[in-house]
Amino acid sequence: MSNSPAFGIDLGTGNIKIYNNFDGTILREKNMIAIMNKNTLLAYGDDAYDMYEKAPGNIRTSFPLNNGVIADIKDMQTVLKCFITDLTSKFKYNGADFYISVPKDITEVEKRAFFDLISDSNVKAKRIMIVDKAVADGLGLNIDVKTSQGVLVVNSGFDTTEISVLSLGGIVISKLIKIGGRKFDEAIINAVRREFSLIIGEKTAEKVKIELSDPNYDDSVSPVVYGRDIVTGLPVERQIPVELIEDALNENINTIIDNIKVILERTPPELAADVYRHGIYLTGGSASLRNFGKLINKGTNLQVNLAEDPSNTVAMGLARVIKEENFRSVAYAINGMSPK
Repeated sequence: MSNSPAFGIDLGTGNIKIYNNFDGTILREKNMIAIMNKNTLLAYGDDAYDMYEKAPGNIRTSFPLNNGVIADIKDMQTVLKCFITDLTSKFKYNGADFYISVPKDITEVEKRAFFDLISDSNVKAKRIMIVDKAVADGLGLNIDVKTSQGVLVVNSGFDTTEISVLSLGGIVISKLIKIGGRKFDEAIINAVRREFSLIIGEKTAEKVKIELSDPNYDDSVSPVVYGRDIVTGLPVERQIPVELIEDALNENINTIIDNIKVILERTPPELAADVYRHGIYLTGGSASLRNFGKLINKGTNLQVNLAEDPSNTVAMGLARVIKEENFRSVAYAINGMSPK
């Protein structure tokens, strides 16, 4: 029932998003954990991210997910349990239904790991349902994914970009590629090192990327970065030309565009006609990246529709599955398994 307690979980590599129907809000925090002396939980979420790249040797900070799949199930269980405990602390909690989004292009074993994650996390799961990420994305865009209209969704996240064509409540064709926010950050780090013999951290690269992606950014102002000079070994600050960063980002964007073209070439003609009419829908944490939409438009000659809240689109879609009876059928159990 829609009024029974339920959570919708979008387990991103960079950020975890959890919708809860207790109060209808979406929690969004870094999907990260900090462990001290190998076994003591020190921090999780945004607090753990604050320690990232700054922690001493006895504190391990890590992302439990890698390339969209669970890399460390024990760490991921800890993070999930902590967040669910936080979210339910103000309510009388006797268990809930869990709806979790998973990428289409992963193996059954990897999909099973998402199920096991929730059933073994001691979060009192009554029912665990899977929703294909791209379908949740479509719902979060306020598209009725159950019609026969073809919809092309490009979800660019922290580690991966998923390109999918949806129709009749399912995924007709999909491709998951290992390019996302982290690759964009790496490209900036490498370009700055190559041009200025300057080493900067991931957080600095991410900050510059986000700064430049602001639609109101003044292009005449060069962003300032702080890092370590390779030659002298001393900390320095330096202005970085906007063009250098744009060129670094565009290389990866072009790879994504090439993969969008591959999907378009494989799309059945009737669905391709729908995509031509409605354009491409762009979602995910990296969707607002500088020039991303413009370059996709230039490379495909298709209109690009940027989601209003690209980071939370999947979680918003899961919320619709939980709240609206009409969309409950897009969720499915894995081989009829039920939680322990």
